[in-house]
Amino acid sequence: MKADFWHRKWENDEIGFHQPGVNALLKTYWPMLGVAEGSAVLVPLCGKSQDMVWLHAAGHPVLGVELSEKALADFLAENGLQGRSAQHDRFCGYELDDMTLFCGDFFHLSAVDCQGVKAVYDRAALVALPPEMRVPYADHMKAILDKAVPMLLIGLDYDQALKAGPPFSVPEREIRDLFGDRYQIEVLHSDTFERKGVATTETVYRLTPLNPA
Repeated sequence: MKADFWHRKWENDEIGFHQPGVNALLKTYWPMLGVAEGSAVLVPLCGKSQDMVWLHAAGHPVLGVELSEKALADFLAENGLQGRSAQHDRFCGYELDDMTLFCGDFFHLSAVDCQGVKAVYDRAALVALPPEMRVPYADHMKAILDKAVPMLLIGLDYDQALKAGPPFSVPEREIRDLFGDRYQIEVLHSDTFERKGVATTETVYRLTPLNPA
């Protein structure tokens, strides 16, 4: 899946994947990650998610990474925010008080960029990636993060033969294959519902580092 696909989606306002409000599962299960107030949170493939506003209001500096500049510009406009141009050799984007929004390829994010990150919130990143990109995504995430960084990850599981992604089906066994070498993976919540005529299970996972030292 190439960058043009996502640019076209945002330019044509074909963003059915965007949630207009704060994700209720984030509100409920974020405290179970045990992340201290003041700790920075990475939100990969953040779009214009209101979840970033909620995390910021909860006392967390936010680092969002998004391919579409329009998504980030819309985020600022819809929330009445103004940002300074980000100064970076691999990203454009915006700098705000306790919030950095990088526009560019997530795979260009480095360990230096993530030095202050103490947690990850992934609601829309892993499920946005086709199968061939998920191992590189997980490997890159583990490479750029400190070993003590936990994650709250929300996944979807459904019969991919009945409906094309994105968002894609990423079953629990695949998540364990991707991250089980580094994290203890716990299911905090799971619920099955009908999404566009297809039975879909949404699951919240807590990923706790196995060897944080």
